[in-house]
Amino acid sequence: QDRYRELMRSARIWRLLKLLKWSGTGHLSPAEQLQPQTLQRPDRTDGQGDLVLFCPTCPQPGINLSMAEEADLSHWKYTQTVVMDGNFKAEHMHDRRPDNQVSLMDGQGYMVGREKYQDYLKAMNHPRSKCNNHRAVNQANANRHKLEATGIGGCACARHGCFVPHAVVDFQKGEQQVNMDYALAHALSYNMTGVQWVLSFYDINCQYMKNLRKRLTGNAFIGIPAELPIVPSIGIWHVHGHQAECHVRYAPSFIPGAGRVDGEIIETLWSILNVISPSARGMSFPHRQELLDYQMNDSNFQKMIRMSGALKRKLRAAMVGMENALAAVRVLDDGIPHDQREGWLEQEKTAMRERSIDPKLMDVFNVRTAKAPSVKTIEISLLAQEPLTEGCRGSVTWIARGLQLEQTQIILRMDVKEVGHRCTARQLLLFARRCDRLSGDITTFLADAPSYLGPGYDSELEEGDNQSLDEDRWDGGLLDESAVSPFDKHHAETIHLPLPSVLGPQKCQEDGLDWLVKEETQLRTGQANDTLHELCLALTDKAVLFRTDVRHASSQATTSRAWGRVMAVDATVNKFAKIYRVSRRAMVALGASNLMLARYQVLSKDHLKVSSAVAEPNARGHRNDTLPWFWSMDVARDTEANDWMMEFYRVHWLRSKALKDRWEEELELIRSEARWTGNFFDFKARFWENMEDSIGDAAADRGRACYAARQSTIYGRLRNHCRDTFDEDVLP
Repeated sequence: QDRYRELMRSARIWRLLKLLKWSGTGHLSPAEQLQPQTLQRPDRTDGQGDLVLFCPTCPQPGINLSMAEEADLSHWKYTQTVVMDGNFKAEHMHDRRPDNQVSLMDGQGYMVGREKYQDYLKAMNHPRSKCNNHRAVNQANANRHKLEATGIGGCACARHGCFVPHAVVDFQKGEQQVNMDYALAHALSYNMTGVQWVLSFYDINCQYMKNLRKRLTGNAFIGIPAELPIVPSIGIWHVHGHQAECHVRYAPSFIPGAGRVDGEIIETLWSILNVISPSARGMSFPHRQELLDYQMNDSNFQKMIRMSGALKRKLRAAMVGMENALAAVRVLDDGIPHDQREGWLEQEKTAMRERSIDPKLMDVFNVRTAKAPSVKTIEISLLAQEPLTEGCRGSVTWIARGLQLEQTQIILRMDVKEVGHRCTARQLLLFARRCDRLSGDITTFLADAPSYLGPGYDSELEEGDNQSLDEDRWDGGLLDESAVSPFDKHHAETIHLPLPSVLGPQKCQEDGLDWLVKEETQLRTGQANDTLHELCLALTDKAVLFRTDVRHASSQATTSRAWGRVMAVDATVNKFAKIYRVSRRAMVALGASNLMLARYQVLSKDHLKVSSAVAEPNARGHRNDTLPWFWSMDVARDTEANDWMMEFYRVHWLRSKALKDRWEEELELIRSEARWTGNFFDFKARFWENMEDSIGDAAADRGRACYAARQSTIYGRLRNHCRDTFDEDVLP
């Protein structure tokens, strides 16, 4: 006979009994269970989450903080960290007999109480979004008639990865704010009495936190104290999928008091829970709730017994990280003038102080690219002024076309020289097609020239070998004169374009074309800005390749592929370096001022060298890098000579200091957490010791007394192990 139902019922009862024993609730009379401060929650009034464990290490007033610490909870190290996320593997189908369900521990574990949660959802307004091209919206609008819950969402402590009791909710139509609001509100009410700061991590915190207070205003079911500040943050992995400005505004690397936390630890918890989630898909609601609660409690228990060793490993890593970060900041400080450093420090203090009011102030940690307008920006500006100038309408666009054609010529010439005698038939065909398109564009450009240069301009194509492009020979093999072109010298890539910089300022002045000289000069600055920006990107890519691919290559094949990618980036660097040098020579030919030429200096071969310690600071896996930019030149000389380079050194210094500050916080936090963990185990040991003392001497009570003594011994050993793990300077 099939006894599966009886087995499942016995399993449910067994789980309940185990949780009643472990939490101590089973040792209390019904009257004692209703009294506040009886169990591990000093602020308990309703029994929510009483049967399960929380984090032993997070600061919890009345549990693991000393009386001296509780007297001043305004210090940043008492900040409570919470990470929120959703898990769509934990689906649940509709119950076949919803009226025939018996809940054994509804709301006493990690899942919220069902009745109050359903009342809350019914009272909330769920407007259907009109957007039909967004994955999250489509998921929320989808009709899933077979599923009662499309997943779960919950909260955990961000530093240690322990689920928060009574803070896990079911999703009905995807991961909606109404669900996560309920989870967050209950997470911030668990052992939070006296806590004055909260650091919240969520994948979409840049949007979620904007109207959180507004959504909870007047809510009869949940609330968050208005005086409790919540600092929004985004996990270090997810923040890279956001807009570029979100990195400095919400990444924990730039949040005071965050320490070295990544904000992604809850993702590792879902993978463990997903082992059991498919089995709970078709269970009744109470059975599924109890099963998930039990699994989450086991996860927290495993975290608890391993916490001392984990903190010790983190302490060792923090000491090394702090030493490296401090050394990097000292190297920078030696080369930066004192007044300049003080100005940057004031910028940082202002941004940190006012970030909660205006997150945009954190943009000081980013490069201000607005200092270098692009050629398109300058062209738009000149077009707006064109009706007011003395020039001919359309001249700005004509010159911009000429600059683009000149740039195409340079790239084509370099590609042809790179191939040389090794050109295959297919490559020859591709070059011929490119040359043909370029020739047609140049013909159109030259046909328009008399409209701007005057009717006396000789429109006959002037061809040559463009020796001016090859004045400097440091480009390497790409410009080797021994590399013979598969074409002769009478092709589009060798044609001189009749730009003012080619005609010369004297001839332009004689012909009354001074306005053309001014327009090209401004457009050349935009071209130089664009090229320098592309050089930034290419050289940074090269640095990342050295750090990731070349250094980690484990075989001849991977080494060859890695160096092949480096050579491809080198080709890109040489092309943009050539374009910049041609653009600067054009500025000189146009009679640019000394101030402009001082800003756009001669680009030498040494400027394009990349240190192997460099990496892109916004790239995943590189937040520990201490040298985030590409040029390794003398700081003092560069900052005096070039405002553009000063901008990069400013960002470099600010980010290096932020890294040092986070490591300093991490060291202080870990030492405090080691002390709090020992205090938690001591609290639990005394709790069970008092439980043993309160049990009578009757024969029927001896089993409870023995169990309480055993639990007290277990927590006492965990306390002693924690204190033995750390030195006396950590746990005085």
